[in-house]
Amino acid sequence: MIVMNLSIHASFLPHDDPEASLAFYRDALGFEVRNDVGYDGMRWITVGPAGQPDVSIVLQPPAGDPGITDDERRTIAEMMAKGTFAGIVLATADLDGAFERLQAGDAEIVQEPTRQPYGVRDCAVRDPAGNLIRIQERD
Repeated sequence: MIVMNLSIHASFLPHDDPEASLAFYRDALGFEVRNDVGYDGMRWITVGPAGQPDVSIVLQPPAGDPGITDDERRTIAEMMAKGTFAGIVLATADLDGAFERLQAGDAEIVQEPTRQPYGVRDCAVRDPAGNLIRIQERD
């Protein structure tokens, strides 16, 4: 068996308001802005944690894929509005500090820091586009 040495380089999350998403990821989460590209009235914003240049989140317009139909765009918009379209799990050594920073930044709180039945202590918020962001505490 051949073992491939793979790592996660980028993950994609939709946004429907680039300025609000930029403020959330840059100001509330403290991520670096690595790229901000506009094309045809849309913006793709790449952010990532400081000190981890090889790990990024690309905030993309949901209508950016030319292969998506109008019906699919409507479905995506409906799911984003409900907060059921996309999400990501982050980790921190200071869950309480991260939660306080998000709470002070008016993030939509879904769940305060809680010890889950499966052993993880985490919290959950939604970004401005409705994406679920869970933050787990690292030991």
